[in-house]
Amino acid sequence: MRIHLAQISSFVSIAFATLILFTGAHAQPPTPQMPSPPPMRFVLAEDRNQLTATKDPKARIRLTIELAEVRLTKMEQLTAQKSFPEASEALGNYLGLIEDAMHFVGSMTQDKNSTRDLYRRLDIALRAQIPRLAVMRRQTPSDYSIHLKAAEEFVRSMRSDALDSFYGHTVLREPPNTDAKNASPENKRP
Repeated sequence: MRIHLAQISSFVSIAFATLILFTGAHAQPPTPQMPSPPPMRFVLAEDRNQLTATKDPKARIRLTIELAEVRLTKMEQLTAQKSFPEASEALGNYLGLIEDAMHFVGSMTQDKNSTRDLYRRLDIALRAQIPRLAVMRRQTPSDYSIHLKAAEEFVRSMRSDALDSFYGHTVLREPPNTDAKNASPENKRP
């Protein structure tokens, strides 16, 4: 039985081709795409300079709200253009401004009417901005919409903190009722 050199080379080439096909067919599936990173909350340097130059608290909050509106409008435009990474960066700037405003007002004396007026200005502005965030979230892919959802919750929380400033120290909150039996009117005593 004589094996020719041509037969051996064809056998080796078939084995090599089979090996290549086998390893290519059983390669590991590609790793799933990582979600986009959350936006970093920060105030731009030029915005920070404008805010620190403003000495009057009322004017500073008004300027902060205007700057936040500019960032929100920019986010809406970038979302409409489907530039989601840039919109995410603008979201971080927006959240940084809101957080900065709440820290600024929070550092003031809480029992003064002027402080409550500043909180009220923030509350009114944030109440109008929450639906705009929700509309953008619906137009955004899920990789980025999770950050808009978190931003909505953050802004709602900031708005809640602003509204809580109107309650004095004498207001006590009722603990949440966890037992469904105790919640029914028949079980309550007059």
